Amino acid sequence: MMGNNRRRIGMVVGLVVIGASALAAGAAAAVAGYKARYTGGTIAAIPLKCSGYFNLEDEQAVRFVFGIDAQANLIDQADSLPRRAWERLKRPAKYEIQTEVRRRPENIKDIKVIEREFQNIRLRSEDVASFAYSPTACQKTYRIVVVRKNLSIEKGARCLFDDIRYFFYITNDRESKAAEIVFEANARCNQENLIAQLHGTHATRMPVDTLLSNWAYMVMASLAWTLKAWFALLLPERGRWREKCKQEKLQVLRMEFRTFLNAFMRVPAQVVRTGRRIVFRLLSWNPGSTCSCVAWSSSRDHCEADSEVLKPG
Repeated sequence: MMGNNRRRIGMVVGLVVIGASALAAGAAAAVAGYKARYTGGTIAAIPLKCSGYFNLEDEQAVRFVFGIDAQANLIDQADSLPRRAWERLKRPAKYEIQTEVRRRPENIKDIKVIEREFQNIRLRSEDVASFAYSPTACQKTYRIVVVRKNLSIEKGARCLFDDIRYFFYITNDRESKAAEIVFEANARCNQENLIAQLHGTHATRMPVDTLLSNWAYMVMASLAWTLKAWFALLLPERGRWREKCKQEKLQVLRMEFRTFLNAFMRVPAQVVRTGRRIVFRLLSWNPGSTCSCVAWSSSRDHCEADSEVLKPG
């Protein structure tokens, strides 16, 4: 039992440190002239180590959006906001109707809930606001975006009472609208699917018994997924087949890790040394082979361009 708990604690610490490492990498990207923005899940508290990376990101103009637990002090500040600070949150439609509006089928589930007098929580409306907040472990003041969900607790066809629940997001983006911050945090790049893919790379396994060693193993194993993403980003989007190349790039970027292995890595090939060249002969062909050749050519062009820039004089 203690071994399982140790593994769970190690995985949590490893995920926190990986997130902090990602924030530091974002700062380096900002120094290099790239724009970086991070979104993540909800954090129950802000550790002292992560708070230092928050301050670093703010200095390097890297933007982040993270969910934060609904703590008592945050709820008190949300309750004390004036009425004019709140505005109605209108969420965009999930999809655009291409043909004509169809009549929705009868909701059998709601009918059964009312007939059997089950307790039900119904969302009536949502409001959004923002205020300044300085976490205890941080040196600076950040922006808290709060969503107030106006709920009604029902039992059968009767409304028992009204309820209010808050959801908080911490960010250093002080320019975007509060609603835009909420939509971005809700999207958050399918992080659950990313964690599932890390299972495929065995990055969430805890093979040793110390937190530091498990963290190092998790970082090294997660590099496999990072290399897969870098491979997809190397695919160019230019020329007459720009739209097709863009779709292929998006497909590789969203590809599961096991599918990526079978399509790009586990390909039989023959290595031939001839003259001053090394020739790789593919002994089989699949749809991913074309992307492999394009990515190889693109990486070679990038290396040649970088070598030209780094030449002295």
